[in-house]
Amino acid sequence: MSEIKTELKPTLGLIDATSIVAGSMIGSGIFIVTAQMSRDVGSAGWLLVLWLLTGLITVFAALSYGELAGMMPNAGGQYVYIQRAYGRMISFLYGWTVFTVIQTGVIAAVAVAFAKYTSVFFPKLNNSLFAIGVSFKITYAQLVGMTSIVLLTFINSRGVKNGKSIQLIFTSAKLFALFALIILGLAIGFRGDVIVENFKNMWNASSTTILADGSISIVPLAGSALLGAMGATIINSLFSSDAWNNVTFIAAEIKDPKKNIPRSLFLGTFTVTIIYILANIAYLALLPMHGSPTGTSTIAQGIMFPNNDRVGAAAASMIFGDPAVYIMAVLIMVSTFGCNNGLILSGARLFFAMSKDGLFFKKAASLNKKQVPSKALWLQCIWACALCLSGKYGDLLTYATFASLIFYILTIAGIFILRKKEPNTERPYKAFGYPVIPALYILITTAICVDLLIYDTINTGLGLLIVFLGIPVYYLTQKKDTN
Repeated sequence: MSEIKTELKPTLGLIDATSIVAGSMIGSGIFIVTAQMSRDVGSAGWLLVLWLLTGLITVFAALSYGELAGMMPNAGGQYVYIQRAYGRMISFLYGWTVFTVIQTGVIAAVAVAFAKYTSVFFPKLNNSLFAIGVSFKITYAQLVGMTSIVLLTFINSRGVKNGKSIQLIFTSAKLFALFALIILGLAIGFRGDVIVENFKNMWNASSTTILADGSISIVPLAGSALLGAMGATIINSLFSSDAWNNVTFIAAEIKDPKKNIPRSLFLGTFTVTIIYILANIAYLALLPMHGSPTGTSTIAQGIMFPNNDRVGAAAASMIFGDPAVYIMAVLIMVSTFGCNNGLILSGARLFFAMSKDGLFFKKAASLNKKQVPSKALWLQCIWACALCLSGKYGDLLTYATFASLIFYILTIAGIFILRKKEPNTERPYKAFGYPVIPALYILITTAICVDLLIYDTINTGLGLLIVFLGIPVYYLTQKKDTN
C-alpha cells in the first residue's frame, strides 16, 4: 500500500501568489454594486470616498497580515494565525464559518453569476428544470454554475500547476479587459459633459428609494444620517474587495513564503484598489449619477438604475453600443471563472489544515498522487453545489461578509497579542506602520460593524448566529474525538 502524503510541496512564485490575490478579489461585484451604493449615498464625491476607504481598509489589512504570514508560513493561513493567538475553539469557529458560508457561499454565488452571464448567449438557461411549489426551483443556469464548480475542482485536483495556469491566464485576461474598459471609458467620458454634471455638486448626498407606485423618494443626507448610510452601504464594496486573504491558505505551496506572501498581499490588494477606483471614475465619466427606474435609455437610467444593477454593462454600452451586452457578458464570465478558480484552489488548503488539527473531516488531511488535498477539494465542491441549489446564496453572502469582518478584526488584533506573548519569535516582515495602521484598521472596521448592527440588524444578526452555531458543534465534535 502506498504511503498517504500529508505534506504540501512549494511550487508557486511571487507572480502566482499575486495572481491569486488579485484574481480572487475581482469577480462580478465591481460591475454591479456601484448601482446600489449610488442609491444609498447619491453623490459622486461620497461614492468615490467609499471606494477609496474600502481600498485603504483592504491594503491596511494586507500590510498587517504580512507579519503573521511571515511568522507562520503554513497551510491554512488565517486559521493558523487565529489559533496561535486565541486557541483551538476560536480557530474552529473561523474554519466553521468559512466552510458553511464564507468560502463555499462565495463560490456558489460567483458560479451562479457565471451562469447568469452565460445565459446572455443561451437564454434558455434561465428556464426551470423543475420546481417544488413556488419557493424552490432548479434552473438550467444553476446546473451550469454547479458544473463550473465541479470542473474547476477536478482541474485543481489534478495538481496545483493546473490551477496556477488557469489563474494566471484568467487573471491576466480580466485585468487587460478592465484596463481597456477604464481607458476607453475615460477617453470618451472626458470629452462629454456627464462627468462635469456629476461632480458639480459632488458632496450633496441623498438616499434614493423606489416606492410601491414606481416613483422614487429622495431624502437628503448629512451628519450622522450620512455616516450611517455610508457605514451600511460600504459592505457592498468590501464584499467586492474580499477574498484577498485566500493566498495565506496556500502558504505551504509558495516558494519563500516569508517574503512572497507579504509582497503578494500588498501588490494584489493595491493593484485591485487602483482598478476599482478608476472603474468607478469611468462610470461617472460615462453615465449620470441620478436616473429613473422607468427610464427608457441608458442615460435616463443613470448609474442608480441600470437594468438588473448592471452598471458595468451600462457604461460599456456608452463605448461599444449594442454589442456591449455581449462584450460585458464575456468579461464577467472570464472574471467569475478566474475568481472561482482562486477561491476553490485556496479554500481547500484551509480545510486540509483544519483536518490535520483534528477540527475537520479526517480524510481531508490526505493528499493525492498530485500532492493536492483532493478530498478537501471535493468536500468543498459538494457543499458549494448544495448552496447553488438552495437559492439562498445571496443571503449567505450578506451574513458572511459581516462575519468576515469580525474575523479580520480578531486576526489583526492577534498581532498585538502575539507581540506580547511571543516577543522573541522571528518576524521576517513586521506590520507596516505598527501600531498605528493595524489599530486604525481595527477602529474603522469595528465602527462599520457597529453601524451594520444598527442599520441591518437582521442580516448581521444572522451572520453572528452562524458563527455562534459553531460553538456547540465544536464541543460535540471534540467530545466525540476524546471518547
